[in-house]
Amino acid sequence: MVRGKLILICQHGGEFETKDDGSMLYAGGEAHALDISPETGFDDLKYKLAEKCNLELKSLAIKYFLPGNRRTLITLSNEKDLKRMCDFHKDSVTADVFLTGKAGFVPANHGMPAKRKKKATAARPATSKVAPSAGGLKDVTISIATPSDSVAGVNAALRSPSRAAKRTAGRNIVDGLFEVSVADATDTDTIDMSASPADTVKKRRRTASWKRAANGLTIVTVDDNLEETEKTPPRKKVARKFNPIVVANNGDHQLGPVDGSVEKQVESWKNGITEGQDFRSVAEFRDALQKYAIAHRFGYKLRKNDTNRANAVCAVEGCPWRIHASWVPSASVFRVKMLHEPHTCGGESWKIATPAKNWLVNVIKDRLRDSPHHKPKEIATGLLRDFGLELNYAQVWRGIEDARQQLQGSYKDAYNQLPWYCEKIEKTNPGSFTKLVIGDDKRFQRLFLSFNALIRGFQSGCRPLLFLEAIPLKSKYHEILLTATALDGDDGIFPVAFAVVDDENEDSWHWFLEQLRSAVSTSRSLTFVSDRDKGLMKHVLEIFENAHHGYSIYYLMDSFIQNLKGPFFGEGRASLPGCFLAAAKAVRPGGFRMYTEQIKRVSSSAYDWIMQNEPEYWANAFFKGEHFNHITLNIAEAYANWIEEARDLPIIPKVEVIRCKIMELMELRRTESSNWTMKLTPSKQEKLQEECVKARGLKVLFSSDTLFEVHDSSINVVDIVKQHCSCAMWKPTGLPCHHAVAVFNCTGRSVYDYCSKYYTAESFRLAFAESINPASTIAHPCGNEEDSEEDEDQIMPPSISRPVAAQQPKKIRRNKSQGIIRRSVCCTRCKGVGHNKVSCKVSL
Repeated sequence: MVRGKLILICQHGGEFETKDDGSMLYAGGEAHALDISPETGFDDLKYKLAEKCNLELKSLAIKYFLPGNRRTLITLSNEKDLKRMCDFHKDSVTADVFLTGKAGFVPANHGMPAKRKKKATAARPATSKVAPSAGGLKDVTISIATPSDSVAGVNAALRSPSRAAKRTAGRNIVDGLFEVSVADATDTDTIDMSASPADTVKKRRRTASWKRAANGLTIVTVDDNLEETEKTPPRKKVARKFNPIVVANNGDHQLGPVDGSVEKQVESWKNGITEGQDFRSVAEFRDALQKYAIAHRFGYKLRKNDTNRANAVCAVEGCPWRIHASWVPSASVFRVKMLHEPHTCGGESWKIATPAKNWLVNVIKDRLRDSPHHKPKEIATGLLRDFGLELNYAQVWRGIEDARQQLQGSYKDAYNQLPWYCEKIEKTNPGSFTKLVIGDDKRFQRLFLSFNALIRGFQSGCRPLLFLEAIPLKSKYHEILLTATALDGDDGIFPVAFAVVDDENEDSWHWFLEQLRSAVSTSRSLTFVSDRDKGLMKHVLEIFENAHHGYSIYYLMDSFIQNLKGPFFGEGRASLPGCFLAAAKAVRPGGFRMYTEQIKRVSSSAYDWIMQNEPEYWANAFFKGEHFNHITLNIAEAYANWIEEARDLPIIPKVEVIRCKIMELMELRRTESSNWTMKLTPSKQEKLQEECVKARGLKVLFSSDTLFEVHDSSINVVDIVKQHCSCAMWKPTGLPCHHAVAVFNCTGRSVYDYCSKYYTAESFRLAFAESINPASTIAHPCGNEEDSEEDEDQIMPPSISRPVAAQQPKKIRRNKSQGIIRRSVCCTRCKGVGHNKVSCKVSL
């Protein structure tokens, strides 16, 4: 069962279309996103779905597909079915569900309590129900035996970068990285789902469960009244040179804890083998011997190991411990015929024992499901504590790599699926723009994505303002995420496009901006904002006509603080950041000069830094493009939070995490704005109300029908045709200043007619009107054609290069004994250097 949240992509109102190969495609309708957790009950989920999709609760039917199998629909009808679906999507962030039912949601007729309580039920053996239907469509209810984790749901309520999304975990969006085959269970009983558990237990029936086979997970049938059985895998050829082992190389057994602590489980293994004990198969005997050796902490070698006999000895030569078991045809059991228990090696076999790779990987997988970002040292400590195994860093690190590959899919194979993935995105989201660049050496270089819903939303409802950011993905191959982000009418982030590149340099930024121009293709004059140190101005002005480029105030403020050097006078160092921000926001040159003069009185070096960093590209008083200095937080933080927990995933699941978060964000904003009753967005409405309060009591003199004089502490001239006030606060903000509001109150005009259209609730809804359609069942099609492709046609991962930050030499730390003082201390009492006012001894 997933331990985090699972995002359900709920689709309704469309129809299924059957392709030539028999698979089904859901076309049309609407899609909604809904989070569920392990505590979510079926009744609560059904009620939520009926309410969200406006469907009658009693007639609502919920179905979903198996990942990798688009021909069979699974019915969701009770608590056990919900648990099975969550278990089945153990490694996924999202799951597609399809809803049918009569239109019309009437809460009063549902009989639901006012406060619905989420509940979690224990997993029970489930029944399989196979019923033929039209077109070969079947309803199959299955159970999943392997519990796992899913990604933690993301709080995508981003109204501004300050409310960035919480860290999220993305496990594996790519459903179908392994093949899943569904056995046609024709000899099954029809189970009455309304029957009580007692009635159900009385019936002997065969149920569906999961079996890990050579080609992936396969549904098999087992008797409910029997213990869990397992198929013996084909025995590999035994090497002649034996290495000391703890467990055999059998990956079918999960040795991690299921119920209770590890200590209790290991203690229960100590009596797992006795002389004369019978087992149903050699595989069951090997499993018991593995656990027995771990519990007693010794290593052994299998001298004989086939389907009819097994003979093991202690790993230390001369130690008398040995065991012999063989198949007894008359009783149809695998029996322990001899067990010589005493060890004389004094635990030496345990010291030289090396765990089998598959066993180690399975144990690490269980721990990664609980915490995806376990470090090798943490896992090594846990193995030593729980099993007494002392492993070095390299052994655990390799085990983690293999475990992640089994949980998430291969890093390398994911790059080979990129062409198909781009085709899938363009097919499910017509009008979207994708671009994949592969180098001459067949290595991945760049991937650009911009969804049609984002392009149309930016063009119709957002200001012509784009923030350019680069975020390290912290992945195995050190890719970089490049983003172009706009602001909605409520100053929340609005992703427009993003790209994954192998390296951040001038060429990759130039390419990204070229793709952005092709995707957006707007006639508006755009304003771009980026970190000054990246040097993107020349690329922006070269690619976009009539564009403006500004420096991000967030990065400027950070650089300003880092470059502050004493001595400081007057109000001291603490006052400088506030003065710098006030100078950046000042709308008139006089205001800018006033604040910079204050900075100069405190620190002349800080003043010089400001003048050298081109104020015409970041100060409101001089900047010619869209004003942006009210955004003082890091735009990249939202993206960084989205991908933080998904950083270990391959490239396609990682991109899918970003897509899902954007899709969830748009759905949330669309739902919120549908309930707004005011004409402006909430933040802008609040600012306008503040201006209305300031406008009370101001004296207005008429010069003409369009020109007015407003008196407060000074005289201000308001031109309502040019939407200009001499206070210079109207145009930069897009909202009338309090002088203009006073004019509107006197002339009976509506203040909303003079607000920027980008701040209206209508424009906000237009920005989020379109939806990003889910790329249902993201899985690369498998077949002989792909298997027979030559190596030169495969897409390879980018070459691993050391990050630039890691190549920089470490700074040499010097102390006072070396004659260097790191920062000068300035006394605010006598203005002297080398002491503060507390230790000042100068008499004034």
